[in-house]
Amino acid sequence: MRRVYKLSANMEDYLEAIFHIISKKQAARAKDIAKRLKVNNSSVTGALRTLAEKGFINYAPYDLITLTSRGTALAGEIIRKHEALRDLFVKVLYVESIEAEEAACKMEHAVSPMILDRLIRFMEFMESCPRSGENWIKEFWGNCETACKNDKPYQNCEACISRCLADFKIKKKLLENKSKETVLKKLTPGQKGKILKIKGDGEISKQTAAMGLMPGSLIEVENIPPTGESMDVKVRGYHITLKNEDAARITVELYDSEVKSEKSEKREARSEK
Repeated sequence: MRRVYKLSANMEDYLEAIFHIISKKQAARAKDIAKRLKVNNSSVTGALRTLAEKGFINYAPYDLITLTSRGTALAGEIIRKHEALRDLFVKVLYVESIEAEEAACKMEHAVSPMILDRLIRFMEFMESCPRSGENWIKEFWGNCETACKNDKPYQNCEACISRCLADFKIKKKLLENKSKETVLKKLTPGQKGKILKIKGDGEISKQTAAMGLMPGSLIEVENIPPTGESMDVKVRGYHITLKNEDAARITVELYDSEVKSEKSEKREARSEK
């Protein structure tokens, strides 16, 4: 039976740093890690020995450092937690990026798999639900500012509800008049879609099974490499590279950019009045 090791928050920071360095340089050196974490070389050496003993990295003095499969998997989970927390702080709570990064670094070690799953589901809901989305978040931020200035932070609720109802009618009309169903392969960088179904076998089936993905999850195209034979996507906090044939097996409902555009035009018209 394989022994299971639990890493301290400090060791997880080293593992995360090694992952990021390797993603850029293919391998890491002790001096790269020391520079990134702003620690001395002796501290790095001790951490590397610990991580190697526990089977998370391949390490020998004066040699290049690489991650084992166990190390890669754990580092990926740590980064997934970090990104989910950072996105919550920046996109929902409107925290400055630097402060959000620092807070995410401290909190990522204490987030359980269940809380991470709920957090990612909440972020997906915020982005896709017609009753919430970006406008609802901005109203929250406006409420925070108002609450700091007076004792009636909810005095504009009636106007807010009227705007929400109007925006909901716009989205409902667009969804009724135009089908948004397509395959992931047709999306371009920056576009998002809600997974409707995944058909066939192949690598995507293995990845979705391993990560617990299912219809209903939001998936975003981050990049399409110059070769054009694959695409880099983000789904439920995971960064995945999919071959075109696998992306063609995923049916999605396009996250409607037209809705945002029409909402923006409507807001501009109201502000001009």
